[in-house]
Parts: sequence; C-alpha cells; structure tokens
Amino acid sequence: MKYSNESIEKSAEYLRQALPLMSRQAAALHPVSYAIWYEYVSGRNPALRASIDQLTRNGAVLDEAATTELFRKHVAELDEQLVKRVSDDFNKIMSDMNQSAEQASDHADRFGNALEQWSATQAQSPSAGDTGKLLLQTREMQQSIATMKESLEESRNEIERLRKEVSRAREDALIDSLSGLKNRRGFDKALAACLGAPDSGEQGPSLLIVDIDHFKHVNDRYGHLSGDRVIRIVAQILKENVKGRDTAARYGGEEFAILLPDTPLAGAAHLAEKIRATVEKLIIKRASSKEPLAKITVSLGVASYCAGESASDFIARADAALYAAKNQGRNRVNIAEANKDAGKEADKVAGSPAGA
Repeated sequence: MKYSNESIEKSAEYLRQALPLMSRQAAALHPVSYAIWYEYVSGRNPALRASIDQLTRNGAVLDEAATTELFRKHVAELDEQLVKRVSDDFNKIMSDMNQSAEQASDHADRFGNALEQWSATQAQSPSAGDTGKLLLQTREMQQSIATMKESLEESRNEIERLRKEVSRAREDALIDSLSGLKNRRGFDKALAACLGAPDSGEQGPSLLIVDIDHFKHVNDRYGHLSGDRVIRIVAQILKENVKGRDTAARYGGEEFAILLPDTPLAGAAHLAEKIRATVEKLIIKRASSKEPLAKITVSLGVASYCAGESASDFIARADAALYAAKNQGRNRVNIAEANKDAGKEADKVAGSPAGA
C-alpha cells in the first residue's frame, strides 16, 4: 500500500492542506476528490499536479466530470483500490487526531491538578529556600499546560468542524443542484434502504415515475433557462406532495421519481393523479418577458412493489407504465399491474385518461 509508510502527522498535514483546496471546487467532498488533492499536496504525482494547475489557472474550478477524469487518468490506473483506501485513511486520520487530543487533555488535567496541590503544600513551608523559585516554575508550568489545553480544544473543534463538513458534503452529494430534490444516487440509496427493510411489502412501497411532456420543445422554443425554471417548479410540486419517509428525486433530465415506502397502490395512484392535475393547471411565465409558456403537463407511471422482486424490476415496471402513458397521448396516469411471478413486467397496463 503506497501510503503505509506515511506517519499520522504527515497524513494529517496533507489533510489540512487538501481540504481548503477541495472546498474551492465545484465537486463534492468525496473520496475521489480527496484522492486527487491528497496526491496533489503530497507532491507524489507530478503529472496530476501539472494537470490540475493547468485546469485551475485564472481561477477556474474543477467540476465533478473533471475531478472524475483526473482520478481515472492519474490515480485510479495506479491503484484500483485507492478509493477505499483513501476513504479509510481519511476517516482514520480524523479519528486518531480526535482521540489524541482527548487523551492529551486528560493528562493535562491530571498533571495540572497535581501541580496545584503541590504548589499549595510548598506555600505552607516558607523555610524552604527554593520554595519561591519552585512556585514560580509551577505557575509557569500550569500556564504552559493551560495554553496546551486551549490548543487541543481548538484542534478538537477543528476536527469536529471538518467532520460536519464531510457529513454535509456527503448529503450534498445526494442532492440535485437544480431541483433541490435527491439525485439519482440519492434515490438509489433510498430505494435500497426501503427494499431492505424487514416490513417492506406490507403497506407498500409504491413508486411513481414522472416525466415532463414535450420538454425538448420547451427548451427549443423558450431556451434552457426557461426549461430549468419548469424543472424547478415541477420539482417544488413533487416536494410539497411527499412526507415522512417518502423520497422525491430528479431521476435524470426531465424525469423524476417518487418513492412511497408506506403507501399502497391505491394511495400512490391517487397521489399521481393529484400531481398530474396540479401541473396541468400551472401557468408558467418566462422570467424575463413574463410571456406565458406553452401548457406544461406530466405523464406518470405507478407501480406497487411485488415481494421478492429486484429493485431494477420494480423500476422497470413503473417505467413501462410511464411509457405506456406517453404512447397513449401523455398527460396521463398509468398503473402497472404485476404478474403473479414477482419481478416480471406486467402484460397489462391499466390507464386513467387526463381529467379522470
């Protein structure tokens, strides 16, 4: 392992240097990002350093795509297990630094108390010729210990701040920046947790796949800024219609997903129709000219989980229902009926026309 010979002090120093550089970029603070900046500040990878300096000249920042490509080109090919190693090392550095600070603070407290007691005892024996000098040295030692404790406390606070930053970055990595909903990764994580729950399948879960109709026409006619505005408004409607353990996510492009862990099929279908009708009534205007956009509608596919089926089959059935809605005229809610064998796509897709 190429980091095995580095001391905890050296690793901690690289951590302190890497984090400010990472935080200035447009990529999240994840192990892949940390890996390239750890390599950068350590100076062990000249080619990587030269590429980063080239890409970030004149104040430019690295986005997710650039970060991933730098990792793939300059780091991953050297060590396939580096992501896991760096992640483990990162967590170990933080843990060891915090533990060391706590232990040092405890020792300082005990030593300080002992010196206080000794100082009080010596103060009662004025006949001792060196008492004054010892008392002065004791006070100096106590001051030194107090200063050290303050420094350790600052270190602990800094470590905790870094922990919170990493935790917040992990959460941010699951959020779609445009819509404010969970992104595909966040949805996949929520679905895996939902299907892995012991009570999965008793009162759900159900899944809605939502697609904005004719979205390409919106972008082509009104521009991408208006298209982004439509996505944000539709996302807000979805957000307002989920609660509790429900998860609303931007699945990709103009497609969204809503996971309802505790909602049976009938409730999910009712929610889908409510969302469809709400979007249909929208009057969205261009931010610049206040010109109303063409009517915005959505199509939805709804599926209820069949015990034992895979996550991909669950999604595929909801997705098939969505595309049936698109093929049947859009602005519809279609419900996928599962076959008796879990995980097989339904042969029959029942649909409700717009306004039903």
